[in-house]
Amino acid sequence: MSYKGIDYSLGLANVDKETGIRYGVIFQNSIKPDCTESFESDYGEPTCGKCGNPAVEINDALLDRNAIEDWDRNGQDYACVPCKRTFWSHEAFSDEPLGWNYSGQGYKLRDCLDNDIFVLKSPYYTLAQFCSPCVPGAGNLDTPCEDGPKTYCLGHDWFEEQKAPYPVYSVETGELVEREEN
Repeated sequence: MSYKGIDYSLGLANVDKETGIRYGVIFQNSIKPDCTESFESDYGEPTCGKCGNPAVEINDALLDRNAIEDWDRNGQDYACVPCKRTFWSHEAFSDEPLGWNYSGQGYKLRDCLDNDIFVLKSPYYTLAQFCSPCVPGAGNLDTPCEDGPKTYCLGHDWFEEQKAPYPVYSVETGELVEREEN
C-alpha cells in the first residue's frame, strides 16, 4: 500500500520528540496470544473510597507521620489525610484494571482503545499508514505503507511463525531486520 493517510495531529501528537518516530498502534489479536502474558495490569493511582482524594502509602516519605500517630491504624497501609482515615490497599484501588502496560526488552507498550496495543518505544520501526482520527499522528501497524512515516513497531518474535506483517528496521542502525529462521 502506498497511501500514507492523513496526519490528523499535524505532526504534533503521538510522536517521539527525540527520534521523530511515530508511536505505533496494532490490534491485540494481531500478535501471538502468549505475548500478552507479561503485560502488567494497571489499577490506577490509590484513592480514598470515601472522598475520592489521593491516598498516600503510610510508609511513604511524603506523609507526615506525626499527623497519623493518634489515628487508629490497625496495621493498615494507606491513609487519606483529609478524611483522617486509614485503610487497606485493596480499598485504595479499583476492583478491575483500568488498563495494562509493558516495559522490557527496549519496549514500552500500553493499552489503547480497549483492544489495541500502543507502542510508545521500541528497538524497531516500520513504515505505516497514519491512524484514523482516533489516534492522530500515530502509525497503524496493521496497515504497512511504503510511503508512510517511521513508526515504532513490534519485532518478529511477537508474531506467529516469527514473522512480522511488515518490514522491521533497527532504530539504532536503520537496517532491515530479517526474521530468524528456526
